[in-house]
Amino acid sequence: MQEDIAQFHQYLQSEKRYSKHTLAAYQRDIDSFIKSINDDISRWDEISERDVRAHIAQLHRKGMSGRSLQRHLSAIRTLFNFLYRHKLADDNPATAVPAPKSGRHLPETLSVDEISRLMNIDSDDPLVIRDVAAMELLYGCGLRVSELTGLDIGDIDWQQQSILVSGKGRKQRHVPFGKKVKTAIERWLKVRAAILKHDTEALLLSSRGNRISNASIQQRLKKMAVRQGISSHVYPHMLRHSFGSHLLESSSDLRAVQELLGHENLSTTQIYTHLDFQHLAGVYDKAHPRARKQ
Repeated sequence: MQEDIAQFHQYLQSEKRYSKHTLAAYQRDIDSFIKSINDDISRWDEISERDVRAHIAQLHRKGMSGRSLQRHLSAIRTLFNFLYRHKLADDNPATAVPAPKSGRHLPETLSVDEISRLMNIDSDDPLVIRDVAAMELLYGCGLRVSELTGLDIGDIDWQQQSILVSGKGRKQRHVPFGKKVKTAIERWLKVRAAILKHDTEALLLSSRGNRISNASIQQRLKKMAVRQGISSHVYPHMLRHSFGSHLLESSSDLRAVQELLGHENLSTTQIYTHLDFQHLAGVYDKAHPRARKQ
């Protein structure tokens, strides 16, 4: 069984092209499931739907969130789908097992005024110039932090004014950028050579001249937000959420926003419609005479 699991993880890495974080999560989930079932089980066909239900119920009793339980089930289902295709199991015992629903948390965003305040930094410090370029790219192109740190100089198409982004599963998409992003990148490239210490095509560099890390972006963004007087805890994905929310609020084109964000499923993008509705509901409560409290 351990050999089958090893082949399964190789499949996730080479064919499904899951990120290292997803691979690690699947590894933990599968290990947890295997440990929870009877030690005497030596064949996949001995695992029943009851075993899967008992495992999920046990995790639920321990207080695991609905989202984490859904991920556990997804890992088990994906494993058994793999085993079934390779004739190592006769069926998938996790197919009919539901996970408890979890409350959907709306993404945190910044207002347009807060975004303007965050970006309005006048400094000749090369690292600050780099940070401004990073923030403009996160918000102006709706990038994930890993997509940002993975950018190379050659990914910029100056003629089309777009960047080639490598997203989840190594899927690529072209994202246009505006004047603010263009100006920030150009300003950064003028001082990039002062930091460059190694031969690298990475667009954004650390103070040591290497490709900047996700953690460094997170730390610098937090520092910049405090410096600019933003009271919220600002993190890279908040700028991506702000991009999606502001774009949808202005355009109402859900599929265009889906393409720009690189969402595989439209349902993922629809979370921003809830944010838009909250905004509209707030306007209604403040402005409509029938909505005002007596």
